[in-house]
Parts: sequence; C-alpha cells; structure tokens
Amino acid sequence: MEPGLQLDLADGVATVVIHHPAKRNAMTTAMWRQLPRLLERLSDDPEVRALVLTGAGDTFCAGADIGSLRQSSDESQGLAVAAEEALAAFPKPTLAAVRGYCVGGGCQLAVACDLRFAAEGSSFGVTPAKLGIIYPAPSTRRLTALVGPSTAKYLLFSAELIDAERALRTGLVDELLPPDGLDKRVAEFARTLASRSLLTQAAAKEFTGGPVGPERVAHWAEQARGSGDTEEGVTAFLERRTPRFTWRG
Repeated sequence: MEPGLQLDLADGVATVVIHHPAKRNAMTTAMWRQLPRLLERLSDDPEVRALVLTGAGDTFCAGADIGSLRQSSDESQGLAVAAEEALAAFPKPTLAAVRGYCVGGGCQLAVACDLRFAAEGSSFGVTPAKLGIIYPAPSTRRLTALVGPSTAKYLLFSAELIDAERALRTGLVDELLPPDGLDKRVAEFARTLASRSLLTQAAAKEFTGGPVGPERVAHWAEQARGSGDTEEGVTAFLERRTPRFTWRG
C-alpha cells in the first residue's frame, strides 16, 4: 500500500491514520499536502463531531521523510507548517493517539491537536537541531504555549527524546495509558467529545487560543442565542436524558 492518510468515520468521530509503516510513518511531501485538503473536507462534514489523529501500527510518526527534505527543505517545511496550521485551526475537537515514536514533524502534528493521549513506552522529540534546520516560528510558539519555555528549549536545543512519563509531567501529554488500553480509552473519549455541544467546544477552542476581541465574544453570544443548544442542554439535564445538540457552525 502506498504511503498516505487513511480515514475511518464512525459514531461522529473521524479517525485519520498516518500510514507509512516502512519508514515509521514518516510524512512524505504528498502526505503533507494531503492533510489540509482532508481536514477541510472533514470540517465541512456535519456528521463529523471530533477527530482522532494516529499512526499505523506501533508508531505515531517519526517526522518528515528525509528524502523529501533533501529535495527541498524550505518547501517541505512550508508544507509541514501549512498542515500543522490546518490541524490547529480545525473547528472541532482533535485528539492525537500516540504510541511509539512521536518525533520531529510527528510531534509538530501532535502538538497542533487539542489533546494528546499516549501509550506507555512512547517517545517524544523535536529534532531540527540534528539537521541544522530552524524550527518554524508558529510551531515554536505553539510548543512553548503547551509545555512552557524551559521544556521547549530543552527539546529544541538538545533534540533529545523524552519518555512518555516526562511528557506527561511537562504537559506534552494529557493522559498516559497502558499500550493495550490506549485504543479503547481514545475511542471512548472521542465518542464523549462527539456527544457534547460543538458550540461550547468551538468557542472554547477560540478563547483558549489567545486574546479574543469583543467582536468575537459578541459573535459567540449571538451563536448561543440562536443555536438552541442551551435550551436543549438544560431540558435534557432536567429530564435526565442525553442531550441532542444540533449546532454545527
């Protein structure tokens, strides 16, 4: 099977699988180009309520395919940043399910997700210092916002890998699970995300992303008034049933 991104849709959850097992799921130039197009399609799909990003087999993603870097490091880096930005801007909750190596461009993608669940034994690293590459400014800012300046500098300066326990302590990982329990937990949590109010989630994504002007606060207040989600949530709570949220953006 050719390297690429595989897609599975079930129960409101889109699962995108990085598939290049011959090279530990390294991202080729074609795969970097494919991801923003796929995300745009999933963003517009009203049946998709949450997204899981993972890797085929026992590896999340070992970074960019070095062969593509040799062809044009500037082009490859630009494509990687575009894919990362598209993932960070995805308007629905995103969850990286990590096992094995999550390195370089793979870590870049995981950091762009809203949450990261990892299997024990996983390894994380940001490795441009091994290649003499300047890590992109947007990627550096996103990493720093997640783990803090000190840990970001440790990762960027040294290009050393850290284990999953340290990743959990530094905030790079949100939950650490036994390898045989990762898939079940991710599936359960993704279904939970898909059952919640997308209105609440979309506003929270924007509000936690940085400063928000009064016009955006007003925008979300207007969305809430016209959505019916608040009424449905309160009614479902009083009736002790699962709410059926309808806002799609």
